[in-house]
This record gives sequence, C-alpha cells and structure tokens, in this order.
Amino acid sequence: MKILVTGGTGTLGRHVVPLLREAGADVVVLSRHGDIACDLLGDVPPIEADVVVHLAGGQKGDDVATRNLLAACRGVRHLVYISVIGADTVPLAWLRTKHACEEAVEASGIPFTVLRAAQFHDLTLTMVRGLAKLPVVPVPGMRLQPVDVRDVAARIAGLALGRPAGRVPDLAGPADFDLRELVRGYLTVAGKRRLTVPVRLPGQAGKAYRGGRNLTLDGDRGTRTWEEFLAER
Repeated sequence: MKILVTGGTGTLGRHVVPLLREAGADVVVLSRHGDIACDLLGDVPPIEADVVVHLAGGQKGDDVATRNLLAACRGVRHLVYISVIGADTVPLAWLRTKHACEEAVEASGIPFTVLRAAQFHDLTLTMVRGLAKLPVVPVPGMRLQPVDVRDVAARIAGLALGRPAGRVPDLAGPADFDLRELVRGYLTVAGKRRLTVPVRLPGQAGKAYRGGRNLTLDGDRGTRTWEEFLAER
C-alpha cells in the first residue's frame, strides 16, 4: 500500500509516518521539506497513491491547500483528513476554514475518513506557557479536553490502514479541564507563582466556548494525561 502523507514532518505527522512504516506501508511525505517538496498553496504535482493522509495545516489558507490537494489526486482510493472538534460550532475564522476543508473532502468524490480531534497537549502547553509569562495571568472562562498527539497519531494510522469510514467519532483527551486548572498545573510544575484572574471572552466565540461547543460529549478518549505530558516536559 502506497500512502502519501501531507505535513509528515509536523507535530502530528512525525508520529504518524513511523507508525505507517512499521505497519509495512510504502510512505511518501509531501511537505516543504519532505520526499516531495511542495507548498500546497501553490502548484501541486499529480498525487498517485492508494491512500492520502492530509495532516498539513496552518492558521490561514487550509481550505485553498485542501482543494489544491484534492484536485491533484489521481486514482486515490481513500483520503484521511484530520480536523478539529468544534469546526462547525465555534465561530472562529480558523475553525470555519477547517469545516470548509471537511466539506471539500466530502464533496470530492474520493472515499474519505474525517477525524476531529481536541487541542493537542503541545498546543495547550504553548497557550498556558504564553499566559504564564505575564505577572498577572488572565484566564478566559473555557473548558478544554487536551489530547496527546501520540494518541491521535495511533488513531490516524489505524484509520489510514483501514477502509473509508466517513466522519468517525471525535477523539479527545481522557479528562476535561477548566483552563484555570491547566494554567495552575503548569505553574506548579514550572515552579512559578502567579496570580490568576478570570476574564470573559467576548462575542459569539466566547459564548460558544462558555457553552462547551468546543467539547465532545460522546467521542472517544485518549489514554495519555495532561499531567503525564507535563511531567515528561
């Protein structure tokens, strides 16, 4: 089986690619510095593979990149796409773009699987570390379900080696947290003392987060905890 992975050198991709190779797949990485050097926002060469695992993403242009990739696919039998929980319920521009990507994949005619995942531990750490640099830490009122990238990678690899399944159950971390709990956990491990102050997120996005629209209520759960991740770091 030939599997092409976009973003194979990124946070998620560098865990997915070894799993696929260990399973015996012939894996080709498409990225700016991969086996196929390519910027999906530009000209994309013809993609000839049995399976495409689309992991590449950024803050802008994901919908354009995804449409360019889909247009370049030749004889692909299965496309696996990683999305984000809340893509169709939280009114942020980035999440709307992820939802547009899902719609493009579904309309492409290529048999597909879409997995929505919660915020990775790595990104959660970046966020709380940034907040904790301030002498007084503003903490927006929201709940998160951070998930370990290795749990997501294992799920993605399994889906890529299986049959197209459409939209599959969401994948979140094993526990739900108030953002304040995550910040305090980081401060404790980092040995820092900070005053935390709750702040209210404005607008429709704030309302969506307060209503838990970024959470999954009945999705699957990973096994690696936020506390274990912090201890490793």
